[in-house]
Amino acid sequence: MSALKTSAAHSIPPHTLTRLAREWLSEDTPNFDLAGVCVGSEETEARLLCKTPLIVLAGSPFFTAVFTEVGCTVDWVYQEGAEIGLDAVTVTAVVRGPARCLLLGERPALNCLARASGIASRCSQLRAKAKAAGWHGEVAGTRKTTPGFRLVEKYAMLVGGASMHRHDLSGMVMLKDNHIWASGNITQAVKAARSVCGFSSKIEVECRSTEEGREAAAAGADIVMLDNFHPQELHTAARTLKNEFPSLQTEASGGVTPENLDLYFSPHVDIISLGCITQGCPVADFSLKVQKSNK
Repeated sequence: MSALKTSAAHSIPPHTLTRLAREWLSEDTPNFDLAGVCVGSEETEARLLCKTPLIVLAGSPFFTAVFTEVGCTVDWVYQEGAEIGLDAVTVTAVVRGPARCLLLGERPALNCLARASGIASRCSQLRAKAKAAGWHGEVAGTRKTTPGFRLVEKYAMLVGGASMHRHDLSGMVMLKDNHIWASGNITQAVKAARSVCGFSSKIEVECRSTEEGREAAAAGADIVMLDNFHPQELHTAARTLKNEFPSLQTEASGGVTPENLDLYFSPHVDIISLGCITQGCPVADFSLKVQKSNK
């Protein structure tokens, strides 16, 4: 297990975990828990079962935070970032607490774990493709995330070994086609952005041709995104721009899928971003099963 996978959880402030857990629980149970009447507060044990083969476990800090908020404890059988699912059903953790509280946390906690593990697994698969091809660039996500759930999805990318890209609009300047058209041209847009972001933020420009990439680099862009290029055109454009601007970073984006990812690998491409890391990504199948009382 890589150091990145084991330390990713340390990037989440404890107060953020608490805030998110409270928001999810409030959304799921905004007033009465009517079903809780029939189970009461007897101390209960439940097993977290994974039924998806060969997935990367991700999201355990959020899962634990939800149950901590309702007065339950979680003991993990596997660590964050571990590949699990060698058996048809894998016991992944044990949750203990008052029965009604355990069931209060069940769905919000499972939703986080299923979504995060699905994303981490896809990222791990994409990174494995890059490694097998000998490509040493960054496989990256995008800002195409679920509203209100971005932190979980971006965190899952880290656990899966992919780059988060920018977390939000404040994280880095990305000048897309609408910015360029509204500004007048690439040079003006880059100049205006640099005047406010200073030295501390990189500027990336979405470009549709080698000529636009050249203009962006000459204006001072740090990264040129070669958007919706066919693979062969991408390789030619990236090589040309790198030869002219050696310190420039190039990114391939648009039309990249897990199936055609290998077509975009190039020594002249530094980053490949894929929206499908979060959009349409399969979720992992987890369930929480309460153990019957011996009484």
